[in-house]
Amino acid sequence: MLSFRQLREKKLKGMPPGEHVWDKKIKGVFCMIHKAKGKYALYIDNEKLDEYPTIARAKRSAEEFVKAAKGK
Repeated sequence: MLSFRQLREKKLKGMPPGEHVWDKKIKGVFCMIHKAKGKYALYIDNEKLDEYPTIARAKRSAEEFVKAAKGK
């Protein structure tokens, strides 16, 4: 029987669907943006956070999320 952690790690291997547009490490957190279906999907540590209409809004949201999660 697989544990939840093993199952989660197995699922997160590889790149998410869509065209890889941007990636950056912000305060030790890996962020990337993929374009799929005309929207920009933001991934934080290979987990989808949300979709945005523009790449600029997705980048800003990544920085805001990491800032709020890490504190300061």
